[in-house]
Amino acid sequence: MVTAMKILIVDDHPVFRDGISALLTQDSLDAVVLQAGSGAEALMLVNEHADLDVVLLDLMLPGAGGLQVITEVAELRPELPVIMLSSSEDPHDARDAFAHGALGYVPKSSSRYALLSAIKLVLNGELYVPTLVLDAGIDAPATVLAPASAAQEEGIAVLTQRQIEVLRLIGDGCPNKKIATGLGLSEKTVKAHITAIFKALKVANRTQAAAAGRKAGLI
Repeated sequence: MVTAMKILIVDDHPVFRDGISALLTQDSLDAVVLQAGSGAEALMLVNEHADLDVVLLDLMLPGAGGLQVITEVAELRPELPVIMLSSSEDPHDARDAFAHGALGYVPKSSSRYALLSAIKLVLNGELYVPTLVLDAGIDAPATVLAPASAAQEEGIAVLTQRQIEVLRLIGDGCPNKKIATGLGLSEKTVKAHITAIFKALKVANRTQAAAAGRKAGLI
């Protein structure tokens, strides 16, 4: 028997919560949805429901803002992934969300497919990074290939946890050999990860990759 995933929506607007709840329960996700209208209520539900799979958290909550709440959620359940929802399309807000531990950032102006993709990616151990973060002051090379997957078509940069580890070492200035030794990988595997990182971040070299990672709050 397949168990439905359990999702917590945290937003102070009931109509928005109801809309997202309806989307998640009627679309391609088999989901049980809980709702919270404040940070305090969200923390109570996180504490009471050990089987929560993911939290969708509004950045601009009144009182304790979303960044504070995500920190408190991490203290209670460090393994519980949080996706930040926000009306803000300021890349600095997205970067701050990632720096506080969010695994995804979804502007409220996004399509429903973007939100569904973000949830699926995060539950698969990947990140959802919107293009508004990656495009903030970063020049993409003219030779970037057209995206093939539905997720990429929604403007998502998909990085696995291993690729983030490689990106962090790139940011530290480590050569491939040192990255391979530090992560217990072959140099060939490291090169493959770096190629994937360049493609996901739409950059042409290690310096641009490190800059993109820092702007996105990934490193």
